[in-house]
Amino acid sequence: MSTNQEMTLLAEMAVFAKVVEAGSFSAAARLLGSTPSATSRAVARLEKALGTRLLQRTTRKLRLSESGRDVYAGCQDMVHAAQAVVARAGRFDEVPRGLVRMSVPKAVGHFVVHPHMPEFLRRYPEVDVELRLDDRPLDLIEDGMDLAIRITDQPPPGLMGRPLLALEHKLCASPRYLACHGMPLQPQDLKQHSCIYLGEVPGDARWKFVRGGKTVTVQVRGRYAANHTGVRLDAALNHLGIASLPDFTARQALREGSIVQVLPEWSFKTSYSGDVWVLYPPTRHLPPKLRALMTFLAERLGQEPVQADEVMPG
Repeated sequence: MSTNQEMTLLAEMAVFAKVVEAGSFSAAARLLGSTPSATSRAVARLEKALGTRLLQRTTRKLRLSESGRDVYAGCQDMVHAAQAVVARAGRFDEVPRGLVRMSVPKAVGHFVVHPHMPEFLRRYPEVDVELRLDDRPLDLIEDGMDLAIRITDQPPPGLMGRPLLALEHKLCASPRYLACHGMPLQPQDLKQHSCIYLGEVPGDARWKFVRGGKTVTVQVRGRYAANHTGVRLDAALNHLGIASLPDFTARQALREGSIVQVLPEWSFKTSYSGDVWVLYPPTRHLPPKLRALMTFLAERLGQEPVQADEVMPG
């Protein structure tokens, strides 16, 4: 008998065990929410597959055959094992526990997710977290990840997800730089400035602005480009130009006044814009440890809206 055939007989084995326990096809059918005829056919299929008579049928009751007693013992063990698995899963539902492996873009992981991890680990003492800071595309299954946080408009094909927060991107420069070179009053003025951009592809230097339904695209240039948000912030602090920065990188420096926002009345869009999603493989039963972490992040990030259109390498 092939493995596939064995798997298809599991349901019939469970029905057979219930018939023996109930004492009749009709009684077993009521317990199973089925019909006597369907229950009888399930047992008949099992007998045919095993090549033996399991039940001696009389007008008044059913009797186990000699082979039926052996088969019933095995089926009973199988049902008990299944019940134990369900009971254990129920305990898992009560207390999140185990290791969660989560892939996060480097900047988001450093500035957005990591600061909340100490609180999560205190709240869930039986859950461990392995945070993988990585910007490359990944396959959750092949890479052994349980969750992935990515910037996207919607979950990619084959994945499910939950949005965590919307991101905003800002242009910032130091007061000293602006005192020397002037404050841009409109997007086209950026052509006269040194702009610090991502620099991975040519499109990174085409900055897009939206205001009141009007869209303006400006080709910028500068002597310095870096694919790391922290590096671009440091470049702005060192008066090298006007930097594109996610809000979570710029927030503290903006608060301190060491940099100021440029063109705040315009919405600045980049090719990296989108919402932050937590993604996971499709499943009907999300493990409690994953559900706990996803809910926690949604709560924490919802309380502190982080804004950045870009979650770029680094």
